[in-house]
Amino acid sequence: DVYKRQAVTGTVTFTEEKDGQVMMMAYLSGLTPGEHAIHLHETADCSSEDGKSTGGHWNPTFEPHGAWGAAEGFHRGDIGNFTADESGNAMVHFMTDLWSLGGSDQTTNIIGKAVIVHQGSDDLTSQPSGAAGARVSCTGIIE
Repeated sequence: DVYKRQAVTGTVTFTEEKDGQVMMMAYLSGLTPGEHAIHLHETADCSSEDGKSTGGHWNPTFEPHGAWGAAEGFHRGDIGNFTADESGNAMVHFMTDLWSLGGSDQTTNIIGKAVIVHQGSDDLTSQPSGAAGARVSCTGIIE
């Protein structure tokens, strides 16, 4: 139950590039130094004290949890891990052609999903979510 008590702030922007890929840029501050996981979750509802109102990882293709691009499968919301510096700041850049900003294909459309930062790192194997710990930041993806 860390989400509403930790002062993590920042901005996350999504841009659809001319080649059809979606680029995510996240600038975060107020994190504890070290490794953290970042995922897309099912619903852009950050109303609960612990951030669990967002549901689980966004997984429209019903794959097992894993590292992005893993042959064994991965959730479309499994972005991965990043490192916050000793001041608690981090920048995350991610690009994929498996997301879209709108449209009728619900296996790619990320509008209405949530961006969640976790207290710890994703081990990339534990099911269903990578044992990344409490949610420390939440924002919705709004068009």
